[in-house]
Amino acid sequence: MTRNPVAKLLLFGATGDLAQRMLLPSLYNLHADGLLPEDLVIIGAARSDYTDESYRAFAKKALDQFLPKDRDEDAVGTFLPRLQFQATDLSDPASYQPLAEKVGDVSGGVAIYLSTAPSLFEPAVKGLEAVGLAGETIRIGLEKPLGYDLASSKEINDTVALGFSEDRTFRIDHYLGKETVQNIMALRFGNSFFEPVWNAQGIDNIQITISETVGLEDRAGYYDGAGALRDMVANHMLQLLALIAMEPPARYDVTEIRDEKAKVFRSMRLIKPEDAPRCTVTGQYAGGASAGKIVKGYDEELGKPSTTETFVAIKAHIDNWRWQGVPFYIRTGKRMPVRRSEIAIQFKNVPHSMFAGRGGLLQPNMLVIRLQPEEYIQLLVMAKEPGLDRDGVRLREVPLKLSLDAEFQGTRRRIAYERLLLDLIEGDQTLFVRRDEVEAQWTWIDAIREGWTANGMKPKSYPAGSWGPSAAIALTERDGVTWMDD
Repeated sequence: MTRNPVAKLLLFGATGDLAQRMLLPSLYNLHADGLLPEDLVIIGAARSDYTDESYRAFAKKALDQFLPKDRDEDAVGTFLPRLQFQATDLSDPASYQPLAEKVGDVSGGVAIYLSTAPSLFEPAVKGLEAVGLAGETIRIGLEKPLGYDLASSKEINDTVALGFSEDRTFRIDHYLGKETVQNIMALRFGNSFFEPVWNAQGIDNIQITISETVGLEDRAGYYDGAGALRDMVANHMLQLLALIAMEPPARYDVTEIRDEKAKVFRSMRLIKPEDAPRCTVTGQYAGGASAGKIVKGYDEELGKPSTTETFVAIKAHIDNWRWQGVPFYIRTGKRMPVRRSEIAIQFKNVPHSMFAGRGGLLQPNMLVIRLQPEEYIQLLVMAKEPGLDRDGVRLREVPLKLSLDAEFQGTRRRIAYERLLLDLIEGDQTLFVRRDEVEAQWTWIDAIREGWTANGMKPKSYPAGSWGPSAAIALTERDGVTWMDD
């Protein structure tokens, strides 16, 4: 990969929760490991009225709170002088000229990290362009949400394109920065024994689950306008699906990897309005018990009635040669029993069991890729129980488990944002999402929402601490499939 590091990083939202928990600790870790360009200057921007010095004190407090206690204080001391601050209101055109003066010379390259409400994308891009912060030496990283549907996504992309060409636009999905997510490609394309059966002939079904135990927390304003489908499925879950389903790229190359993902999204079968009740389930959590505590229902937490879904389950299909007829079951929700991100790939059973006459029962093999909270890859295989078999052969499913935490013990696990920020600084787009990917995803998502509207589908209630509405169980059980809830 050709690295083209910039001299300055402009960090919008520099006083927000994401900056405190993830961005500043990630930048510190990169600094401590000597991975940032030696002279990189980091300029924070937000509405807050900090000076350079007071922002450094703010950042020090965030590092004290969110970094391990055994951090290198000498490295903290050399990191903080990199930080500067400029008070900026993205909705105020007068804010941009002082910001440009603070950034100064852009000939060495500037990377802009923009995490803001979609309504501010247009004034932000126009304001940056007006003061010379959108030229050939400047690239921009955009946090989701990139719109609420295809039309708004196109509008945002068109606006961004006014100041930043596609090769200078980095759309962030932090799931792609996770080590285990990248291991999906290593697992598939670095091992000869998976690829021959990684298709409709070898695989019966695939399940993708992202469950959260939390409720609204401090995201009520955004979440009630978005819901689970837009918040989780339209980005994280479809990106995971694409990595599982894509064809092998010829090279680990930014264009080829994103080409193959885009083909998957274009091959996804649109769910017609008449199929929405059969292929999708929506839910909203009611009061119940979560993590041993009594919690309120969504309406009560929100403070008003709402038809926003906090749970969604979908039966999806990919209409191409490799995956024809294989169902992809997607499920995500809030106030679930456990926090988990997981992909379960169930292979087809053997065509004939030689053990049937001796009482041996076979289960189909399953590959489980756990992304969080633990990180592991587990293959469930059939084995014979020890014994003389006088009463028949007894077979049992046993796990072959690769724990990435244990196998790479001693190697520090990177925060996903460390990789993504470094790639933004160095100009590597491999783990960022291309415009045609985003718009193909929204085309599929919009069809589902149209089906919900056409059928008057409202979220079904489910108690907090459960796995969602009972209809989600029926979604798989009618196909003879059971969700992986263990």
